Amino acid sequence: MKKKKVVVGMSGGVDSSVAAYLLKEQGYDVIGVTMQIWQDEDNAVQEENGGCCGLSAVDDARRVANMLEIPYYVMNFKNEFKENVIDYFIGEYLDGRTPNPCIACNRYVKWESLLKRSMEIGADYIATGHYAKIVQTDSGRYSLKMSDATGKDQTYALYNLTQFQLSHTLMPVGVYEKDEIRKIAEQIGLPVAKKKDSQEICFVPDKDYAGFIEENTQNKIEEGNYVLADGTVVGRHKGITHYTIGQRKGLGLAMGHPVFVTEIRPESNEVVIGENEDLFQRELVCDRINFMSIPDLREDMRVMAKIRYNHRGAPAVIHREDEDRIRVIFDEPQRAVTPGQAVVFYDGEYVAGGGIIL
Repeated sequence: MKKKKVVVGMSGGVDSSVAAYLLKEQGYDVIGVTMQIWQDEDNAVQEENGGCCGLSAVDDARRVANMLEIPYYVMNFKNEFKENVIDYFIGEYLDGRTPNPCIACNRYVKWESLLKRSMEIGADYIATGHYAKIVQTDSGRYSLKMSDATGKDQTYALYNLTQFQLSHTLMPVGVYEKDEIRKIAEQIGLPVAKKKDSQEICFVPDKDYAGFIEENTQNKIEEGNYVLADGTVVGRHKGITHYTIGQRKGLGLAMGHPVFVTEIRPESNEVVIGENEDLFQRELVCDRINFMSIPDLREDMRVMAKIRYNHRGAPAVIHREDEDRIRVIFDEPQRAVTPGQAVVFYDGEYVAGGGIIL
């Protein structure tokens, strides 16, 4: 019987390296691929930041592939990345929202583009080193199930994958704890066993999002007014791309007590300032919905809803507002609900779906 062929997206990190090893052990015909998506910077910057997609990633991934004795290629996805991730990231910030570029990258680059190209070369699946599990539910639908790794679950950033993408994806790392993955890497002598995890947005390694946006857009980022909710002007801000909901540091305001960004108004170029209690709200509306374990939302449903990657999730009811939008009503008010971020709905351990907060 012919072996099933799988293309493993290798970032040069320990998780994707061990994923390739595990799949080879399971009898798959494994091909390693690193996606070249934006890297033009020097190796030193990327080594320093442990970026998931830097130039050092190619060197590390190639070394691992050689050790595992699997074919290895670098595929260029720079155009797809610029269009679906960088342009989206900049556009959202200019509109006063705070995007999660990893979610866009997962759906449109790591999956849509890589899967398409992998199938063109005869692959049955793509695979990644994400901490998540893919299951087919009793209804026949594919869904993500939370990883066994405590505190490492990555299902939030993957909620937007389609049924087709899930059906052609393997995630062998999802049944392990992180330290078990490192131990496997050490046992088989992988050179990346102790490599640190990448934390930041890969194309802004210095974390200066506003500076990156300014360098990569024709739009001039204008200064504007800090205002209170009633419109009272209390100071000047540096441009809306410098701020996000809930921000306290770097405001440069002497109000005599801690104040926070509670709203960003791109149409009037105002940043609204308020108290901590002003950051709490019980409801939100989201659009750009993707369903996973359920085919659609026909009646109200109780879920755990996560409003950012490191949010623990909170009990809520989701209600179909109209064809494009869902209203999320939390049992308890949630702090710093941020337009542009994803809200992901969990039905127990399964991802029911999610959308982008308006």
